[in-house]
Amino acid sequence: MSSFRTKIKRRLERYLELDADGIRYAVMKTILKVKRITVDILHDVLSKKFKVTHKTVASMVGYIQSKLGILHAQKQSYKTHIVYTLRDEYVDLVISVLRRAVDAKNLPTAA
Repeated sequence: MSSFRTKIKRRLERYLELDADGIRYAVMKTILKVKRITVDILHDVLSKKFKVTHKTVASMVGYIQSKLGILHAQKQSYKTHIVYTLRDEYVDLVISVLRRAVDAKNLPTAA
């Protein structure tokens, strides 16, 4: 594994370790499952299970995109929402980190 992927893996593991209520895990699991997502769609999914604001969801997605670097952001025009996709080169890394998070914290496997 390259040192760059190792750094991203450590950052993702740390990000999930700090997850007290399972919301970060749910965000990552949803992004992995849906493939293409907007903040609005993710907020709709998460608000069914967690008490979370749109601003909080946007902040989490922004962090994942900018600091972890595993999301690609695409905006078609100024009138459309930003569509986030998980970069193909990190799908296997995210799957392995999520599996370890489930084993470590006994989190549910379904999103």
